[in-house]
Amino acid sequence: MLTILVMGGAALAATLALGTRTDGGSTTTTTTTTTTIATSSTTTAPPAMTPIGTYGVETTSLTVTVAGLPPTDDELPTTVWYPVTTSAPGGQPTGHPRYPLLVFSEGFAQPVTSYAALIGDWASAGFVVAGPTYPHTAPSTPTTLDRAPSELGHHPADLRAVITALLDADRTRGSVLSGMIDASEVGLVGQSDGGDVSLAVADSSCCRYSGIKAAAILSGAEYAYFGGQYFSAGTPPGPPLLVVQGSEDTVNPPVCSAQIYDAAAPPKYYLDLLGATHLGPYEDATSWQEVVAQVTTDFFDADLAGERGALTRMYRDGNVANVAELTTAPTSPPATGSCPTAPVTAEPTPASPASPSSPSSSTTTTG
Repeated sequence: MLTILVMGGAALAATLALGTRTDGGSTTTTTTTTTTIATSSTTTAPPAMTPIGTYGVETTSLTVTVAGLPPTDDELPTTVWYPVTTSAPGGQPTGHPRYPLLVFSEGFAQPVTSYAALIGDWASAGFVVAGPTYPHTAPSTPTTLDRAPSELGHHPADLRAVITALLDADRTRGSVLSGMIDASEVGLVGQSDGGDVSLAVADSSCCRYSGIKAAAILSGAEYAYFGGQYFSAGTPPGPPLLVVQGSEDTVNPPVCSAQIYDAAAPPKYYLDLLGATHLGPYEDATSWQEVVAQVTTDFFDADLAGERGALTRMYRDGNVANVAELTTAPTSPPATGSCPTAPVTAEPTPASPASPSSPSSSTTTTG
């Protein structure tokens, strides 16, 4: 297990998997082969197109400790999925390029592993993907679930600490992640409350991390308790943004995603999942999840990996009859009402037209 202490956004200390220590003790980094999706590639640079399944996938784990928080809140267990080509003994990839980094933030009461299919797809397409578990947010955490604003309020700082820890692990000899991450290509992706956190770190004056190059917000919202201003005038433009939303989501209603998309500057993309609710498109094996996996991969291929043809492929993958529609229009599809957690910035938008028929999805009140 790799443990990193972060204070004020900088790593203070790390205990790494270096085998047997000189003091007679030992420490290990947990590394587990989760899946091999395709025959391993032997190239040393990303190809022009890197589809899902190009790489095998393995995992490692680390714990990020954030100073200044109470003991119930200061540790972030984090699983990292990473691509592998040819493996040496012990699972260390050989001849690998540096891969873009994605940090995924989960929804409330949803373990990171419930999104494993999506995360595995991203890793198999050539991304290092980290999934922290925020305090009080997942059933597996040792403390009680707590969605109070005061608890969610420090999660943007937690996310920044995880990014710092991962980039430090990349620079640390002996780490499983050593030399693997392209620190200039960092993206964020989050679902529901995790989308709120990711958006704040991507483009809010409260919490912005300047190194973010792309962000995908999956059924997320602006969150007033974080403070600050989203998409602030007079600041450098934010990263390219992909907003994904189920048209029948009653937990995070479409108006929340519409508010994000309409306020953001280009380049921006809105993926409307026709008939989808809150969790099914991200956790269940549905037609929506297939579209989400493909479109998010295309988006990050274009805006992080810089791959030729990825945007063209994204338009194709995002427009599937009766399942999804992708737009780059200045405004999102019309939505009703107002977003309950967002800052009040405009009058409620008018009613949206009825959505075409689409696959079924289970209703949920969590996330």
